[in-house]
Amino acid sequence: MSASSVVVGIDVAKAHVDVCVLGAQFKAQRFDNQAEGHSALTAALKPLGVALVVMEATGGYETELACALQAAGLPVAVVNPRQARDFAKSMGRLAKTDAIDARVLAEYAAVLLRREDLTRLLRPLPDAQQQWLAALVTRRRQLLAMLLAERQRLQITPRGLHPSIEAVIAVIKAQLDEIDGQMVGHVREHFGELDALLQSARGIGPVASATLIAELPELGRLNRREIAALVGIAPMANDSGASKGRRRIQGGRFDVRRVLYMATLTACRANPVIKAFYERLIAAGKLPKVALVACMRKLLTMLNAMVRSNKPWDSSLHNSPLGA
Repeated sequence: MSASSVVVGIDVAKAHVDVCVLGAQFKAQRFDNQAEGHSALTAALKPLGVALVVMEATGGYETELACALQAAGLPVAVVNPRQARDFAKSMGRLAKTDAIDARVLAEYAAVLLRREDLTRLLRPLPDAQQQWLAALVTRRRQLLAMLLAERQRLQITPRGLHPSIEAVIAVIKAQLDEIDGQMVGHVREHFGELDALLQSARGIGPVASATLIAELPELGRLNRREIAALVGIAPMANDSGASKGRRRIQGGRFDVRRVLYMATLTACRANPVIKAFYERLIAAGKLPKVALVACMRKLLTMLNAMVRSNKPWDSSLHNSPLGA
């Protein structure tokens, strides 16, 4: 490998990270997963001319390190752990240790480096305001999951225990209201212009807007096909020889896709453009779920164009069958 193809794989754990470098003289090492360890790792990698760093999403343990490396000018891709594990299996690496995982991620980085759409995998560097918004959005999602769990328990629990569950539900609702207030206030203060732009599209409310701002920073920076694939609403071909398989959506950012799904349900009723598009697809014989996914893709395409051009929703610009 040349200096321009130096790649790094980082296996992230709560307390430490294991690092493997391919294409340069760098012995596999372990660093603490805290600020001092991040600084030491950044200082060690900067002189190597790193072309790509790959690490897995580990529930947030990777966030601070990824930001530290990005702030130092290193290109970082945070990948889905399932994709990394599938790659390891395809390479015949069935054993699993932290050091092996770091090596596999470095090999995966070498493959990704040759992809023409590599930029799609590189997340923009989030600033402190965006990181805090992402934390608020995540906490809101956690509270909703807890609320749903308690409501389900209420249905199968003896009536004598209902007061206990109802007390917990009340606390969760109060916390949810507080988080919602913080989230809306934070968005209004730091992302007011972008929030107003997104909410100018009927179907996009405060929660959908906050989620898109926090978890889809690439919005407006990619073309319509790339942004659809990133979210996971681009139909994937399933053909082999003369056989033409049914196309399905898969992968992508599940949390963004879930919020976009709910926004599209609203848009199919309240947004004249999306509603007309949905009805046209149903009249053409499309299944409701297929039509709804197509509407999700159309809505996302429109939002992407709006952010890229910095222009609010204009129905007159979105009446073509293919969208913006």
